[in-house]
Amino acid sequence: MKPDFNKNKDGLIPAIIQDSNTKNVLMLGYMNNEALQKTLEIKKVTFFSRSKSRLWTKGEKSGNFLNLVDIKIDCDDDTILVFVIPNGPTCHKGTDTCWGENNEQEFGFLSNLENVIQQRKENSDSERSYVASLFDKGINKIAQKVGEEAVEVIIEAKDNNDNLFLNESADLLFHYLILLNAKGYGLKDVEEILKNRHKSAT
Repeated sequence: MKPDFNKNKDGLIPAIIQDSNTKNVLMLGYMNNEALQKTLEIKKVTFFSRSKSRLWTKGEKSGNFLNLVDIKIDCDDDTILVFVIPNGPTCHKGTDTCWGENNEQEFGFLSNLENVIQQRKENSDSERSYVASLFDKGINKIAQKVGEEAVEVIIEAKDNNDNLFLNESADLLFHYLILLNAKGYGLKDVEEILKNRHKSAT
């Protein structure tokens, strides 16, 4: 790892801070070589403060440290990507990120689908919405649908029609998300259990 601090006259290069777990970008700061070396030494992200003209360890006053996990350098050797586990909010204004966003785990389209399911649940119109009709029928019907879809996946897994297998898998996942919601949970809750199991196994 050899970042080129000589590309800029002030000897500073951008340091993008990313949560190691959620992959959300938390903030942007600047480092010189001394800041990078201190970061590696104490395992807490340290910047060079342009306003204070000195090294500045994030959280030195608030206690909201950015605990170092890993560092990568871009292809031009002039930008640092820092993976961290934040200890509290990152922004000095008290928000999780410097963009005012919550640092929550996202699962791409599946997170969007979870939001749609929640909206259908809250704006129940069982005559127009299949999801709303399932919620109206109760937890037993939702659980039954998950069981039916699971059986369909098993059946298609034994055949050679990949298209049918993937479509049944999508149906199973969709109904499982509905079941999770009906029980008051989401994918992040299942992920947390898997993380804990992984930690105890390693």
